[in-house]
Amino acid sequence: MTEAVPLVEALDLACLRGGRLVLEAVAFALASGDALLLRGPNGSGKSTLLRLLAGFLRPTLGEVRIGGVPLDRLPEGPGSRLHYVGHLNAVKPLLTVEENLNAAIGLAGGGDAGPGLGALDLVPLKATPARFLSAGQKRRLALARLAAIPRPLWLLDEPGVGLDRRSRKGLEALIRAHRRGGGAVVAATHGDVRLDDAYALDLDG
Repeated sequence: MTEAVPLVEALDLACLRGGRLVLEAVAFALASGDALLLRGPNGSGKSTLLRLLAGFLRPTLGEVRIGGVPLDRLPEGPGSRLHYVGHLNAVKPLLTVEENLNAAIGLAGGGDAGPGLGALDLVPLKATPARFLSAGQKRRLALARLAAIPRPLWLLDEPGVGLDRRSRKGLEALIRAHRRGGGAVVAATHGDVRLDDAYALDLDG
């Protein structure tokens, strides 16, 4: 029986930044449906690891593979296989909620704004210019791309920041549905967003 290729692998990653070794010998593999929770204090390397997995940083040592293919050799680039949601929401203030989502879909090469608007309760706000949104509403708009643009791997850096309890529950439901559909999630969170049956990686800095 052929063993399934992991959806994402980190192979002995190390990262040196500003003369400091932020990460060393980080290794894991996630299959479809898996989730990995990154834990550790501020400055321990959680955000750095997520950026390495997204291809925004190059590791000093080691390699990231998506579906068995080295990240830098993916034919259409990392963005074709993953979503990265960082601390910045990347929302254009002059565009409406729906226009923002459609712009992201256009850049990604396809998708559907409907599921994104519905998943995070943005339908009543779809015609509202983003400059009028609260911090929590902008965060929901950033997260709506997860549902609007299908990608197998989600990399989430403190995704619950700015969300109220109802919105966090909506995000948790979105993550569960993504995993049931065969996707995987790597998230750094301080406990405000729950990941069921998740592996944990402790980074102590």
